[in-house]
Amino acid sequence: MLVFSSFLIGYILSQFFRSFLAVIAPELAVELSLDPQALATMQTAWILGFTVMQFPVGWALDTIGPKKTVTTTMLAAILGAALFARANSALELDIALALVGIGCSAIYMGAIFVMGRIYSAKRFALLCSWLIGLGSAGNLLAASPLSWAATAIGWRNAMSLMAFITLLATALLFLTIRDPKKSESTRHDGFLSGIWTVLKIRALWPILPLTAISYAVLIAERGLWAGPYLSNVHALGPVDRGNGLLVMAAAMSLGAMVYGPLDHWLGTNQWIVATGTAITAVCFLYLGLGNPSTSLAILTLSILGASGLTYGVLMAHGRSFVPDHLLGRGLTLMNILFIGGAGIVQPISGAVMNQMKSLPVAEGYATLHFYFGVSLIVALAIYVFSKDVVRTRNEPS
Repeated sequence: MLVFSSFLIGYILSQFFRSFLAVIAPELAVELSLDPQALATMQTAWILGFTVMQFPVGWALDTIGPKKTVTTTMLAAILGAALFARANSALELDIALALVGIGCSAIYMGAIFVMGRIYSAKRFALLCSWLIGLGSAGNLLAASPLSWAATAIGWRNAMSLMAFITLLATALLFLTIRDPKKSESTRHDGFLSGIWTVLKIRALWPILPLTAISYAVLIAERGLWAGPYLSNVHALGPVDRGNGLLVMAAAMSLGAMVYGPLDHWLGTNQWIVATGTAITAVCFLYLGLGNPSTSLAILTLSILGASGLTYGVLMAHGRSFVPDHLLGRGLTLMNILFIGGAGIVQPISGAVMNQMKSLPVAEGYATLHFYFGVSLIVALAIYVFSKDVVRTRNEPS
C-alpha cells in the first residue's frame, strides 16, 4: 500500500497539471492577451510533451524499470512548473507546459506497469480505476482550491508552490518504488519490434478508436473549455466557476471509483465502457442542442464527467490482449492514444472556437459540445464490435 500511495500522490499531481488551466485560463487570457487558439495550444503543449515520451517510457519500463523511469522524468515537471510561474509570454507558457507533460509522462504508466506485473487482470482493472478515481483529487485541487489560492496569493505563487510539492513527491517515489522482476522474454523484443508486435494484435483494433476519443473529449472539456464555458456563457466569476468545476471534478473521481467494482461485479469490460460512453455522448449532445440553466449545465457536466472516465476499464480491456513481456509498450500504446487523442482534439477545438467568434458565444460552445457528442458516438459504433473479456466473480484475484 505504501507504493500505491506514493504513486497516488504523483498521479494526483499529474491530474492537477492536466486540468488546472481551465481554472486560471480567463485570468491568463487577460493578463497575457491570449486568444482561444493560444489557450488550446498551451494545453496541447502539455499533451505533446506527455505523448512524445510514451513509447520511450514504455521501453524504459520494460528494460530499465519503473523506479529510474518515473523519478527521472518527474524532474522535468518540477522545472516546468517553476518556469510556468515566471512566464511572461505564450511561448514561455508553452515550453513550461511541455516540460510538465514530460514530467508527468511516466507516473500513471509506472503505477499500472507495477500493478500489471504483480496482480491478475481482475485485480488490475479495480486498481487502475481506483488509482484514477482517487487520483482525480488532482482535479479537485485544480478547481476551488486553485481559485482560492490564485485569488489570495496570485496564480504565479500558486504554481511555485506546486513546483515545490512536485519535488517532494519525486523524492517520495524514489524512496518507495521497487522494480518488479523482469520478464525473461523482454530481451527478445527491441523498441520498435515490440511496438510493432503490439500493433499486430487484432483484438486491440476495435478498442483503439474509442481509446483515442473518449478521454480526449473529456479532458478537453474539463481541462480547457468547461471554465470558459461557465464564465462566458453563464457569467460565473472565478470562485463560482471554481466551485462548478469542483462539482464536476468530484463527479469524475466518484465515477472512476465506481467503475472498478463494476468490472469486478459484472465481469465485463466492454459493456461497462459502452454504457458509460453512451451516457457521456448524450450529455454532450444535450449541451449542444439544449439551452440549460447554470445549475443544469453544471449537473450535466458532472454526469458526463462521472460517466466518461472509463479510462481504467478501457485500459484493462486492452491489457487483456497484451503479453507480459510487452506490457510496458502495450500499455503505453493505449496511453499514447488516450493522451495523443487529446493532443489532436484540443487544437482542433480551439480552431473551431476561433472560427465561431463572430457568432453568439453560447452558440459557439453549443456547436463544440455537439461535435464532441457525435465523435463519441462514431467511436462507440466501432467499439461494440470488440471482443469482450468475461470473468466470473469467483475468479482468483
